[in-house]
Parts: sequence; C-alpha cells; structure tokens
Amino acid sequence: MSGYWIDILAVGFFTLEWTVYAVTLEHSAYGQDSLSSRMHAYRETWIRRLLDRDSRMVDMQIMGSLQNGTAFFASTSLIAVGGALALLRSTNEALAVFAALPIDLSPSPALWEIKCVGLILIFIYAFFKFAWSYRLFNYVAILLGAMPPVQERDTPGAEAHVVRTTRLFETAGRHFNRGQRAFFFALGYLGWFVSPWVLFVSTAAVVIVTWRRQFASSAWRAMGG
Repeated sequence: MSGYWIDILAVGFFTLEWTVYAVTLEHSAYGQDSLSSRMHAYRETWIRRLLDRDSRMVDMQIMGSLQNGTAFFASTSLIAVGGALALLRSTNEALAVFAALPIDLSPSPALWEIKCVGLILIFIYAFFKFAWSYRLFNYVAILLGAMPPVQERDTPGAEAHVVRTTRLFETAGRHFNRGQRAFFFALGYLGWFVSPWVLFVSTAAVVIVTWRRQFASSAWRAMGG
C-alpha cells in the first residue's frame, strides 16, 4: 500500500481540482463573470425577443441544432465508455506495451484496472449529463412552442412563461457544460495511465486551459462588450 501513496495523492489532486473549478464556476461571485454566465444573459434576451415575432420557425431551428449537438456528445460518451471497457479487457496487452518501453512505467494489473474503471466512471458521468441536457432541451422546445402570441407579450402570463423557459434553458446549458467539463478532465485523467506525476501536470494543464477559455479568452472579451 505504501507504494501507491503518490497515485492516491495524484488522484486526490485531480478530484480536488475538478471540484474546486466546478464550484467556483457555478456557485461563486467570481464565476458570475464567466463566458457561460455572460451567454446566459443572451438566453433570456432571445426568449424575450421571441415574444415579438409572429413567425418562430428560425427559433425552433436553432433549438434543433442545440439538441443535435447535445445528442452527438451523448452518443460519443457511450462510444468512449465502450473504448474504456475494451481497455479494461486488454490489461495484459497494455502492460506488455509498457514493459517494452525503455523506462519502467508498468503499473500492477490491479492498479491498471482501477485506472480504467475511473475513466469509465468519468465517461458514464458525462453521458448522464449530456442525456439529461438533451431531455431538458426537448422540454425547452416544448415551452417555445407554447410561447404566448405576440398580442399577449405584455401580460403577466407571458412574463411568467419567459421566466420559466429561461430558467429551464439555463439548467439545460449548465448540464451540457458539466458534460463537456467531464470530457476535458478525462483528457487530463489519461495522464495517470503514464504516471501519477504526469497526472499532476495534465490536471493542472486542463484547469489552466478551461479557466482561460471561461475568463481570459477572445470569446470572453467579445461577450463583455
């Protein structure tokens, strides 16, 4: 057990970084200035402007594209789960490849299988997030279809409908973002298959890249104008 302390620390670092990043992005004042939060304001703008249009075919087409993108990621998650299961079944072959390397990086069979199981769990988590997001986008499409006509845009009922649609829309986007975040961190997790030291580096790299996209990218600056 003593020989695995560095692996335990690396996985703990990975889990802590993922958790802190997610909590900071979604539940802190700092996260309210992220690219995702800035985009949420435009979701509400879209729904309010939809009330002023008689023809809403374009809005439904946009909604369909969002659903298709979410369905793509959900199916990709299942493919990734299948690939990780195949990796789990190929333990002996994988360890033989590591043994042939000039540097001894071969983990024990048990540790290799633990790594594979962790990767499978990450992709299963991503699938559930994408699948639920897809379901929520379907609900949003129904609410868009039930949007009051233009003549009723200034009524309390129309305002209430805009608020509930926007809230559901935001929730769907949040779950989609969580699924994508799982994909990003899965890439960092792959570093553990090489070495726990690589996992430290790859996890930090993922956090830096994702943070920059949310708070320092050209897209973030464009949405701040």
